[in-house]
Amino acid sequence: MDTERASPRYSDIDVWAPLDIAEAMIEGQFTAVAAVRSARFALLEAALAAAERLREGGRLVYVGAGTSGRLAVQDGAELVPTFSWPQERLLLLIAGGRNALLRSIEGAEDAVDQAARLVQQHEIGAADVVVAVAASGTTPFTVSCLSEAKRRRALTIGVANNRGTPILKEADHAIWLDTGAEPIAGSTRMKAGTAQRITLNVFSSLVMILLGRVYDGLMVDLQAVSQKLVRRSENILTRLTGRSGEQAREALRRADGNVKLAVLLLHGCEVEEATEVLSRAGGQLRAALAAIGKPAPEPADLGDLPT
Repeated sequence: MDTERASPRYSDIDVWAPLDIAEAMIEGQFTAVAAVRSARFALLEAALAAAERLREGGRLVYVGAGTSGRLAVQDGAELVPTFSWPQERLLLLIAGGRNALLRSIEGAEDAVDQAARLVQQHEIGAADVVVAVAASGTTPFTVSCLSEAKRRRALTIGVANNRGTPILKEADHAIWLDTGAEPIAGSTRMKAGTAQRITLNVFSSLVMILLGRVYDGLMVDLQAVSQKLVRRSENILTRLTGRSGEQAREALRRADGNVKLAVLLLHGCEVEEATEVLSRAGGQLRAALAAIGKPAPEPADLGDLPT
């Protein structure tokens, strides 16, 4: 496997000048980006299929072991505050369980029977989308989860850094990231990990956009769980409607913090009506505005939103 082989190019990396080592590793990150770009059409097809399945109310399931598992869990966990993805529609399966997020769990990635049991225990099925990630493409835990999920008719997406491996062969949608040998042989937290991180980020963000959780380039479904995010909600609403900060805060209060509902309230809807319109529009703010006869608002020129 390319991710495991030692490359002659890096055979004496331990005696290189520190700057040369750093530059070689940075160069590897560009390789990771190029690998994702080469896989962009497979990534697009996977995202389109996932969005179609998730519109029916299924769950998004991330599966992995070791570094790949931690990257998958991180991507999944960020969907809740950023896009208000329902916690009950998110399932994170990592070999070794929660403890594996902080340390290596010996033998966890080989737990084939446990993997199949987890899929059965959580009743993963035809409504769900399973994203399985493994640099090698052969990790037994991850392959077992993917295979059992596919047997139960879930939509399966496999992400791996070696061509023709079980995860890619088994998945409904295969995303091969050709990152090649690592500067430190087998250390797939380097190029392979970066490519996986980019792929997961692009995949999940694209799916959320397709599901209407982004509007006008803004995260209109964010959860305001901190003062920073409360301010961001207010600024988003002000930017979209041109209303004052005070009006935005009042609309958000009436909408219980929901930015989309607040936009509709500021266009004259009552809470119940806004909720119904947004529901009929499948959560798509643009469609909801069209339904009440309002054009998409021209954003106020307020400069960049604070991070």
